Amino acid sequence: MNELTHVDDLGRPKMVDVGDKEATPRRAVAEAFVVMARQTRQQLFDGDLPKGDAMSVVRIAAIQAAKRTADLVPLCHPLPIDSIEVGIEPTEDGARLQVEVAVFAKTGVEMEAMTGAAVGAVTLYDMIKGVDRGASIGPVRLLSKSGGKSGDWARE
Repeated sequence: MNELTHVDDLGRPKMVDVGDKEATPRRAVAEAFVVMARQTRQQLFDGDLPKGDAMSVVRIAAIQAAKRTADLVPLCHPLPIDSIEVGIEPTEDGARLQVEVAVFAKTGVEMEAMTGAAVGAVTLYDMIKGVDRGASIGPVRLLSKSGGKSGDWARE
């Protein structure tokens, strides 16, 4: 893991060649947190925000972002995504988004899961900013990945 795969011998960015890799089932799960005022959290989970149904908008944004990751992250490969699941649950100080992405491909979907979680969190901020400009986002992080040559990985 010491070799940088996205740079050539001269240090220039390059897209990794996955042409000879075997397609396998791959899955990745990421999460993002949005910290907000208690009143805002109540409005969010009661479905009582001025902008409307934030949960549906956030889910659609996370799905759309995961599908468009290759357009947003320069060296990502476009992938034929099989499924995307988005969960939103209350936390003590706000909300937690979880995005799970699955694919049968030659490269993994970690970036898709993380992009979905990040854009979902930004969208949630957009939906609540009218009542809580002090809300904050973070962390956004990978929880687990499976499949491929490097095998399975899970955050402890």
